[in-house]
Amino acid sequence: RSCTKKSMFRISAQTASRLSAGVRTAATTADASSSSVWKRLAGSLAILTGGCSIALLMEELTPISAEGLELHAPAYPWSHNGLLDALDHASIRRGHQVYQQVCAACHSLDRIAYRNLVGVCMNESEAKELAAESMFVDGPDDKGNMFKRPGKLADYFPPPFPNEEAARASNNNAYPPDLSLIVKARHGREDYLFSILTGYCDPPAGVEVGENLYFNPYFPGQAIAMAPPLYDDQIEYEDGTPATMSQMAKDVTTFLTWCAEPEHDDRKRLGMKSIILLSFLTAGMFYLKRHKYTTLKSRIIRYKL
Repeated sequence: RSCTKKSMFRISAQTASRLSAGVRTAATTADASSSSVWKRLAGSLAILTGGCSIALLMEELTPISAEGLELHAPAYPWSHNGLLDALDHASIRRGHQVYQQVCAACHSLDRIAYRNLVGVCMNESEAKELAAESMFVDGPDDKGNMFKRPGKLADYFPPPFPNEEAARASNNNAYPPDLSLIVKARHGREDYLFSILTGYCDPPAGVEVGENLYFNPYFPGQAIAMAPPLYDDQIEYEDGTPATMSQMAKDVTTFLTWCAEPEHDDRKRLGMKSIILLSFLTAGMFYLKRHKYTTLKSRIIRYKL
């Protein structure tokens, strides 16, 4: 019995020592894993702090762009901005009148022909009458001489100046741009153009504008060579619409939007037809997928042995 008691005591001591060793090992492992987690967190925090510091430093060293100091045009609710909204053709007609009586004295429309107006803001007889008001050089005749003739529907809008040098000489060395694609060529499109036409004001205190220049906060550099082109009651609309400055700016902007995108209405109309057609096609394909090919996809092939 004494031997048995001694052996049991030895086994208990060995078990206790093993348990204590396991506890110490587990505690050491837990401490090591905890310190490893804290090291990883510290490393991540150091990397994040360093990245933020570098980003702030790069922001400080980045030079200030002049574009960042410009006043950007606000977004206006144009009636043709919707996915299925067409251009206001009454506004296009009034805008063409503004262009003819105000803008055509300096700016050209090289990409627009008189025939393009037919069915948009004029009928064929009105467009022919408008084209006949301008004289175009044609020829040669039977004797080899050039001659002038009244305009036809196939003719393009005549430029106000024969060349760029003549345009600059008449505008204090500033060249009036062609307006055919001006809406597409400017950031902000219609909003920019409308803001330019209505944004003339006196320069703020401390801002000096050069000679023959006008302050406009929406123009790059805030100094523009074009004098304020629009003012109230400048023209008389054919349909009796009050010719306020904002109304004329809105109408001529709509007209120039059409000049830049003559296919605007046709593109949206074609898009609507395509969506309807594709909807029916999608429904038909879904029917074939669910009802015709179900038997093929769910069939079970069994072989008799």
